[in-house]
Amino acid sequence: MLGLLKKYTSPFKLNRAGIMGMNRRNISYIGRYNQRRLFPLVDNKLKTKHLAQQSGATVPELIGVLSEQHSVPSIHKMVENWPGFVIKPAQGSGGKGILVVTSNKDGVYKKPSGAEVSKSEVERHITNTLAGLFSLGGKNDVAVVENLIQFDNVFDGFSFEGVPDIRVIVFKGYPVMAMMRLSTSASDGKANLHQGAVGVGIDITTGNAVRAVQFNRPIERHPDTGRPLSELKVPHWEQLLVLAASAWEMTGLGYIGTDMVLDKEQGPMVLELNARPGLAIQIANGCGLLPRLRHIEHLGTSATPHTPEERVDYARMHFGDTLQQK
Repeated sequence: MLGLLKKYTSPFKLNRAGIMGMNRRNISYIGRYNQRRLFPLVDNKLKTKHLAQQSGATVPELIGVLSEQHSVPSIHKMVENWPGFVIKPAQGSGGKGILVVTSNKDGVYKKPSGAEVSKSEVERHITNTLAGLFSLGGKNDVAVVENLIQFDNVFDGFSFEGVPDIRVIVFKGYPVMAMMRLSTSASDGKANLHQGAVGVGIDITTGNAVRAVQFNRPIERHPDTGRPLSELKVPHWEQLLVLAASAWEMTGLGYIGTDMVLDKEQGPMVLELNARPGLAIQIANGCGLLPRLRHIEHLGTSATPHTPEERVDYARMHFGDTLQQK
């Protein structure tokens, strides 16, 4: 978190700024509030998809699953009637092993950049996926094939050759911090900050952009399109927050990262859930998570609102960007 930490040179100042480090996250929040027996619900994307559907949430349509090496060549028949698709490891993390095909015409596959991907390259990618090359702990895995999301036109110019997504950190059912991840040419069309995507902090109250960073450095415009990032405003914001907040009931996990997208036709969708969400969201927002997490902890169980809608109302009342500046 170098960009944010430049202002703070000692552990004392870091603590006063409310910036949470990895050790505290792991011990005080993941270790304390996430039971390990529940991790498989979110570590496996297929299980997450089924869980979300059972809870009434919309998810990207499943085209198929490849689990055996001898079935790898069947991918071409599987996707022949789909104009675009995504192949991802069920147990992958950090955006690793995701192959996005935005054009599938006459058996010719093209990535978001326009570069062609041969059939043999697609098969090799699936083979590597099954072997666990992209999976947590290098375990054998399965390849999940999904329909390509058509992101809402409101985000035109804010993302380059890829689908932008919304990450919300949810603690004990309350959405406490949010950001949008925008793909770039550097990130190869993927919304992954470590690969060069832009992170935009989003005000919990309004859904408006707070600030933006790329490679941990503040930026004002999208590096590929030139569009001012301060103009970003997320539509359906309350609906997205309620969807994120409901991940508590959905999984039983107390500290969770919810990744969502806005599809042009189907609206808000659950993309993934993460029991170990990263800390870069603090950089994108220019503030620390700890004050908000401690605020929720001090509420106690008796004061916890019972519905996701009530928790969202509370969070929007107490964690808005303008409120934090007072």
